[in-house]
Amino acid sequence: MRILLVEDDKILADALCRALIQSAYAVDVAGDGDQADNALALEIYDLAILDIGLPGLSGLDVLRRLRARKSRVPVLMLTAFDTLADRVQGLDLGADDYLAKPFDLPELEARVRALLRRGSTHPTPSLVHGRLRLDTVGRRVYHDEQPLELSAREFAVLELLLMRAGRVVSKEHMVNHLYGWGDEVGANAIEVYVYRIRKKLEPLGCEIRTVRGMGYLMERIGGPD
Repeated sequence: MRILLVEDDKILADALCRALIQSAYAVDVAGDGDQADNALALEIYDLAILDIGLPGLSGLDVLRRLRARKSRVPVLMLTAFDTLADRVQGLDLGADDYLAKPFDLPELEARVRALLRRGSTHPTPSLVHGRLRLDTVGRRVYHDEQPLELSAREFAVLELLLMRAGRVVSKEHMVNHLYGWGDEVGANAIEVYVYRIRKKLEPLGCEIRTVRGMGYLMERIGGPD
């Protein structure tokens, strides 16, 4: 899952970025409204965390332009000025949620999870695939309720495949959703992560198919739609 974090306070942005990456999200960070507007116009995101008070375009202006482009990317607004007028204006412009500074990190993480679930085709806290269960809240994977050890990146790859079970997921799509601007992506990075996941899942009867020239497929249980 790829998130755009728009925050001009570098210390806060760094802290939020580290926390989100530890939860297996890919994160791009923009420090002003113009950079955020360009990123949202050119890139594909699963969520935007958007501060209102920004250099250049304000967060509300960025949101207004985003919705004018008919984008349905979920947006969590951050603000240091928690007034009713701010909240009403942001929600009227198309914000999905609102969080006032200062806030506790667990609350932001919970709101991020809720918005990502709301924006996905799987609005429940778990992705279930036969005897496999991926907990999107606890960020853990279980087989017959026994935990499986996956790295953060392995978890992110498996989550993407399960969210699109029954559909081929291209390598390009994986890279776009799993890596941020500053991440170095090796030529065979996706193949390595899929290989590692296969080694852990195939003994349990879970298969990830390679579709030559297209990408990877996690079959739906009971067959595709």
